[in-house]
Amino acid sequence: MAPRRLLLVGEGNFSFAAALSETLDPSTSITATCLQRPADLARDPLARENLQRLRERGTEVRFGVDCTQLVDAFELQDREFDRIYFNFPHCGRKAGVAKNRELLAKFFQSCADVLAEEGEVHVALCRGQGGTPADKPMREWHNSWQVVAMAALGGFILSDVHPFSCEAVPGYKCTGYRSQDKSFHVEGALNHIFTRSLPYEGLQPRISRIKLGDQWFSFLEPEVLVGKLNRGFLEAPSYHPIKTINEKLIAELGKAFPLKRLKCSSPLLPQGDTSVLTSCHCDILSSAFWISLHEDNSNFESLTGGTTQDMEDFLVSFSELSLPKNPRRDSKEEAQEGTYGQAKVCLRPSLLVHVQALIQAPDFLPGSLYILSGPVFQKCRISPFTMPAFHETLFILGFNKNLKDGCLQSLLDHLKGILDSLLTQTLLKGSKLGSSVEFVFQPPGEDYMITVKSQNFGPDCVKDLIIGSVTTSATSIIHKDQCFVCVSMNLDLLAMLVWGISDWRMLWTFDNRFLKNFAPGKIEPFKSYSLYPPYYVHDVSFWLDTKKRFDEVEFHTVARAVSQDTVISIQFLSRFQHPKTEQVSLCYRLTYQTCDKALTQQQVASMQSQLRKEIQQRLHVIPR
Repeated sequence: MAPRRLLLVGEGNFSFAAALSETLDPSTSITATCLQRPADLARDPLARENLQRLRERGTEVRFGVDCTQLVDAFELQDREFDRIYFNFPHCGRKAGVAKNRELLAKFFQSCADVLAEEGEVHVALCRGQGGTPADKPMREWHNSWQVVAMAALGGFILSDVHPFSCEAVPGYKCTGYRSQDKSFHVEGALNHIFTRSLPYEGLQPRISRIKLGDQWFSFLEPEVLVGKLNRGFLEAPSYHPIKTINEKLIAELGKAFPLKRLKCSSPLLPQGDTSVLTSCHCDILSSAFWISLHEDNSNFESLTGGTTQDMEDFLVSFSELSLPKNPRRDSKEEAQEGTYGQAKVCLRPSLLVHVQALIQAPDFLPGSLYILSGPVFQKCRISPFTMPAFHETLFILGFNKNLKDGCLQSLLDHLKGILDSLLTQTLLKGSKLGSSVEFVFQPPGEDYMITVKSQNFGPDCVKDLIIGSVTTSATSIIHKDQCFVCVSMNLDLLAMLVWGISDWRMLWTFDNRFLKNFAPGKIEPFKSYSLYPPYYVHDVSFWLDTKKRFDEVEFHTVARAVSQDTVISIQFLSRFQHPKTEQVSLCYRLTYQTCDKALTQQQVASMQSQLRKEIQQRLHVIPR
């Protein structure tokens, strides 16, 4: 839909406004403004001519408008502009980068008061001023105007950038500061287009309830998983790319094998159910999120966090949880706010926990491909391709032991062909980039890792990613004559590779613009709506408690939670041991950056301060 109300600020000789007005639909209104008074432009014949043209077309012209105080220039009913233009802002004279950054910051903060919810802010800057990789050459960050960071102060993200062309607006003549004769150099200039970011709302963990027998119990979702439980990406109405890739994978395998799709049960696992993991997968348990259940006799509506409907949806997903109907209480825990005796639960770290239950079923059919898909949750270190929550799909194929080699190879060949096809669908014509799928044998045993060497993120970004595993070690006491192949796939990583999504956090965004990239059932290249987000670096060092083992994964987990997933990298810098006390100190470097929201230096400083408090409390270290 074409913008209806345009606001132009910082006009010099009004040539941009005059030229733009001739290219627009008559239903589009323009308000052209400048900081100068009418008398300041009286000596400029070009300005007088342009003003006359604008008035003849009925364009509103305002003088003395400060672009850093737009809310004062327009009454409430005159705001809500669809687009705001600011071409070549400058404080004038020999103002340095700091002064011009301040101008941009105040301008963006001012725009937030008068821009429509889905409006755009267009800022044209001379070559190198913006400080983004779009500038050729790119200036050093400290020597640029840091336009994306300044926009974040107003709650804006950079959604597009393209060359600024005077030829595209015939008649436009760029002037210098306050219409001085010396104009700005527009060769290599860029037009930056900003849109509103979703705000940081400081989401709190929800309290959720489940019913076991005739008793209700409540639990608090892990802080690091806020916004990641019960999202329904794989449910029927969803057209999320994770569902699309899963459905395509299943449909293609269905051409070679009879399918049996199973409904995924609750992601909560009783402590006893974790024993079904085979020895080679026991390490998964060490990364599980464990949850304590508490007796809860409160009214449903009185629970905090989320709406009643949110809680009801969440309860439905836990309806199949199987725990003892009359649990025996542990006397020690009975005094601790009703903690549920002997029923500690964890969030499912892998769908592999369900394998034994499936292959022990009397009605399990050899030759059929059993399929189970659902979310799983694991503690992990922070990196671009590891995530605490992701979606897994599990394929289980049973066959006669005498046919093992042939059936296994057939499944692997079909799977490789499907994956190779999916990973080339978004490549541009003539592109030499791509991905290759390999099954890497893992001795001892007969297991494989499914790896992808991918260039789908660009020619200078080659990644070797493990997207799944193949195991053949499962056995059944019911079906002793059968062998079983279990294929586990990380759907989130696969979706990232297929669409070229470089950041796993984008899959979990609440911004509706993400899903607008995806048509149901189609695979087309992903175009991000948040470009070149700034990053901020902070170091933290602390003394270790000599009586406790330092858990680095837990440190990463705390950093994830406190920063709301804005920490993208944690780098170990140094270890120091005091020569006298022999106390050990560790130093880490944290890099903060978002993929879908505006993030400011002030917000990051607050997060870093909170992190120091949290690691002292949770990890028993002493920040330095």
